[in-house]
Order: sequence, then structure tokens, then C-alpha cells
Amino acid sequence: MTTLQMNGISKSFSGVPALRSVDFEVRAGEVHALLGANGAGKSTLMKILTGAYQADAGRILIDGAECAIQSPQAAKQLGIECVYQEVDTALIPYLSVAENILLDQQVQKKGLIRWSRLYQQAEEILQTFGFSIPVKKQVEACTLSEKQLILIARAAAQQARFIIFDEPTAPLSNKETERLFAIIEQCKRAGMGIIYISHRLVEIFQICDRITVMRDGQHISTKETGDTDIDEVISSMLGKSFDEEFPKAKVPIGKTILEVHKARGGKVREADLQVREGEIVGVVGLVGAGKTELARLLFGADPWEGGELRMGGRPLRLRSPKDAVEAGIVLVPEERRKEGIFVEESVMHNLSVASLAKWAPNGFIQKRLESIQATEIVRTLGVKTADIRQPVGHLSGGNQQKVAIGKWLETDARLFLFDEPTKGVDIGAKSEIYRLIGRLAQEGKGILYFSCEFPEVLGIADRILVMFEGRIVRELSREEATQELIMYYASGGE
Repeated sequence: MTTLQMNGISKSFSGVPALRSVDFEVRAGEVHALLGANGAGKSTLMKILTGAYQADAGRILIDGAECAIQSPQAAKQLGIECVYQEVDTALIPYLSVAENILLDQQVQKKGLIRWSRLYQQAEEILQTFGFSIPVKKQVEACTLSEKQLILIARAAAQQARFIIFDEPTAPLSNKETERLFAIIEQCKRAGMGIIYISHRLVEIFQICDRITVMRDGQHISTKETGDTDIDEVISSMLGKSFDEEFPKAKVPIGKTILEVHKARGGKVREADLQVREGEIVGVVGLVGAGKTELARLLFGADPWEGGELRMGGRPLRLRSPKDAVEAGIVLVPEERRKEGIFVEESVMHNLSVASLAKWAPNGFIQKRLESIQATEIVRTLGVKTADIRQPVGHLSGGNQQKVAIGKWLETDARLFLFDEPTKGVDIGAKSEIYRLIGRLAQEGKGILYFSCEFPEVLGIADRILVMFEGRIVRELSREEATQELIMYYASGGE
């Protein structure tokens, strides 16, 4: 049985230990979950395995033979592939689906490309897994879920021996997730070793054979899935019990902030809603229901085709996000690295970008004041960063999300739109984000919380609006809402 072992792996950055003598193993024909809170060291360990980083100490062995993985190409040659969470960083947008699937093979070949053969090969790979994506379609025109499936197809095309799945179900619908699990089962039967990283613990227990937990750069435990449970895993990840997963503070509900009547635009066919001061309104639906499109419509990012919007009782016409921000409406988007933050800029600059007028009244940024304010926001939100001048792209997903939220705190925002705010965020950071949203509600802000995660909406929302095919089809009170009832209406029930 083929086995990949990582023994005594250590890694430090600027003298700060990120990994401390970590052991990890994956066997052929198993799905091995790698879990840990943000900053636990999972990503660093996997970057060493895929050749993006070099370990300071330790060995990597395949079937007992030590391997030198000095580059991503060396990892691929050993049969180690990764399906990344941030799909846009792993695909070439201006190339076709077929070219992206067979990219590694084409790079290694010489001579002219036989396009008919290329498209045929890609089509065969997609059909093997039941994926239905036009092979000539440009990747930049694909949906998030299609991009994820393209990455899975690329890994399969390489005939990988070990595949790392990093939050693979985050952009997928329930049906696509079921298909992915079937594909992973196929990979198991074919003798591949699967390393599965996810913050969705229910699915971990559904498909994984073993679970390894890391914390603070160290290996904490490895257990057979049947020998542990969710509560024990959470305790191991956090180093403490996690009794209050969805903290919900009681907040007095005030005056109406936002009123929307028959909003239409793009996928949004009709939406009526209102949000009051201190109220958290959940908007739920399955993938493709139109949640993100509604959030973009209310932020002025997409054009309105009809309907009315009132802010504080006054009619409001949104031509752009600038109009929305000036009216007090702000958005924390689903794709934070693409739309919510500037990954190459510092934490400080990201936190000040939405309120530059405060720090540059005469056209020149007062850096001392900018630095003081950024430091205060970092402290208030608990952003874990070595320095406010550190590029925000180097932070963990949860801390990037805190920065995406924090940039709006110095504006005059009255209504916060959160689109899948805990996507790809670990369980500890999720709780911190819930608490932050609760604090905004206590300050009298209105919250629209868009999510396909029914449990979290049930946990934090005062009211729940269910979307189906671009329409808000049902409103549920906190008391009457259940996962079963939400699923019924989100699936088209009447």
C-alpha cells in the first residue's frame, strides 16, 4: 500500500515558528482530513508538500523512500496535486476549459497543438466524472462551481497519486457536493490518497476515514473517524470547549432603515424586504438562488431593471457602489480576495481605503493618523497580524475577512450586507465574526446576512428570507424557522 509520510516537519518565518516537528501521513485509498483553526499550520504544511515552501527540518517519504520536493513541478512529478480553495489563483482566465484541464501536459509537450484532440481529451475527462461544462468556454466566463470542477478534472488528468482538496465544497451546490463525494469515492477505489481540508465538520464525518487535528503549528491528534466525534474535534482544534457556536445577543429593534419593493435585475426576478435598526435579517437559498445577485443589486454593483428602494424613508436610486456607500450601504462580498481586499496591499491601507477622506483632507494621507486608526481596528477586531504593514494576502482567511469588514467601520454605514461571510473560515474565526456582527447590531446597524449555510442563519438571524430562482418566496420568524422548513421553500416548495 502506497503511503506518503511527513516526519518532523518544522518551518519558521522571520524566526517565528509556523510548524513544530509535525508528523502527518496519508495512505493510498483513504480520505484523511487535516483540520485546525486559522493559523494552525495546515496551509504551511501543505505548501511544503506541494513544493511552494521548503521545510527547515524534517523529511517527506513515499513508500519509505525520501523525496526532495524543491518546487511545485517536482511535487507534480511525484503525483501530488492540489485542488485549491481560491480557484481564480489556480486557473488562467483567458484560456478555455480544455486548455486549463490539460495545461500541465501541454506545457511539457513540443510542437503544434492538435486542438481537436485537446478538446476530445478534455471532454472525455469531464464525462468520466459527469461534469457538464463546454470545453471551449473561456474560464473567466465560468461560475465558481464550474471552476472548482475544472481543477478537479485537471488533477484527474494528471493521474495523481495524492490529491489535496482545500475547502472543495465551498462554492458547490448540494447536488454538486454529492457528485464531488462520489468522485472522491472513485478516487479512493482507484487507490489515490486524499488529503481533505474543510471547515464543514459534518462532511468530514461523512466522507473521511481518519482525522488529524493541528493547533498552533503542532500535531495534536490523529484518530479514526469512528473513534471520535464533532465535539471532541472542536475541542482539539480550539484547545477548549466550544459551547456557544452561535452567540446571539438580545438587541432592541428600532426604526426601519431599508425598504425594498419588487427589486429586479439580472438573476433577481422579484424581491421585497425591509431591515430595521439592530436587526439581523438572514437571506438564505441554495447555490444559484440569486443571493449574491441581490446583494450586488442592493450595493449598486449591478444595474436595476425595476423596483423601488428607500433608505430611511427616502427614495434612493443606485447607479454605482459609490451611491450606496454615500447612502450608508456597504457590502462584504463573497469573493473577499477578488472583491473585498487588496491582497498585495498592507493591512493598514486596506483598513483605511474606504475612509480615505478622513486621513487625506488636503489630498495628502496623514500616515500617523492612518496608522493609529488601523492599529485600533486591528485590536478591536482581533486581527492576527505581525504588523499592520504586512500584506493582507499573507493573513489567514478569517483574518482577511475581518479586514474586509473592518474597512467599513470608519464610514457612516447604517446597513451592512454580508455575502457568505464565513466561507472558508475556521470554526474559531466564525464565532468571532458572529460576535462582530452582533456588536454592529447592538450599535443600531441593520444587517442583511446572505448565506447558504442554514444552521448559521438559524443561529444569528432575527428573521429569515428564503430565496428560490431569484425570488424571495417566504419570510420566517426566528421562532418558526427550522432547517427542514428552509430547505422545503429553498427547493421550490409552496
